[in-house]
Amino acid sequence: MGRFTAHWTTKVSHTPLSFLARPSTLRGMLFMLLGALASAGMNGSVRHISGSLDPFEIAFFRVFFGLLVFAPLLLQTGIGRLRTKRLRLHALRGGLQAAAMLQFFTGLSMTPLAKAAALQFNIPLFSTLLAFVVLHETIRLRRVSALIIGFAGTVIILRPDIGGVDLGSILVVTSAATWASAIIVIKLLSRTESSVTITVYGAVFMMPFALLATIPVWQTPTLEQLAWLGAIGALGSINNLCIAQAFKEAEVSAVMPLEFTKLIWGSILGYFFFAEVPAVWTWVGGTVIFCSTSYITYRESRVKGKQAGRRPAP
Repeated sequence: MGRFTAHWTTKVSHTPLSFLARPSTLRGMLFMLLGALASAGMNGSVRHISGSLDPFEIAFFRVFFGLLVFAPLLLQTGIGRLRTKRLRLHALRGGLQAAAMLQFFTGLSMTPLAKAAALQFNIPLFSTLLAFVVLHETIRLRRVSALIIGFAGTVIILRPDIGGVDLGSILVVTSAATWASAIIVIKLLSRTESSVTITVYGAVFMMPFALLATIPVWQTPTLEQLAWLGAIGALGSINNLCIAQAFKEAEVSAVMPLEFTKLIWGSILGYFFFAEVPAVWTWVGGTVIFCSTSYITYRESRVKGKQAGRRPAP
């Protein structure tokens, strides 16, 4: 019996799903779950406070409070690590990211939370397409098919055949495309810049763009509104940190499926706080988009694994 148990244990440790038993993988999955919850909480807070503050001003304070989070990082690393010769590219990334946030917050103010979460799954689709066009990365037939299926999922959610597409949904989709453009710029910057430099300059350059957009609609927030704005900034930063830590702890293929919980959290928050009942087509389309993006992520991890000369994650 002992030899059988030892043999069975050894065999299980090499099965395709054995990485799920690793403590680091479990930690990564927990971080991804927490990040998804923080993202849904931020979206719900934006939806709530957009009834009394303009979405542009909400976006500005999201950047402002998010930048405060990086203040200790600046003090710890020092200004020397921020030297760069690619200020224009950093500025472009900051402008794109600010534009994506302004579009998304505006769209979120008029779109059900679950629908917005489902449409945001388009970001990897747009980034894959832009990587092919701008960076000339190779995408083969399988990933092309996944892209087509994913965009078909977007059509399922928008349902243009039943009376047109609403402005809020359009803004959420265009924000996903704009954010994907920022990801392409980040890929270019990562060839020469450190992650600290990219992160800090991204926050710094977002601030003036967000401020310029806020000036025409500015109104001094009350203490209660400031509390909500601070929560939005904190939740946004928690989301970013959790996702970064999740990818550090575990294989991308292990934690990416948990991104789907954003749709679940969005549905729960929308139902209990805004009396929103997600349409069936939101679930169907969101599932189609998510499955296609998960497959693209899986294929990319296999290709990178082969290029690195190691066995790719299952």
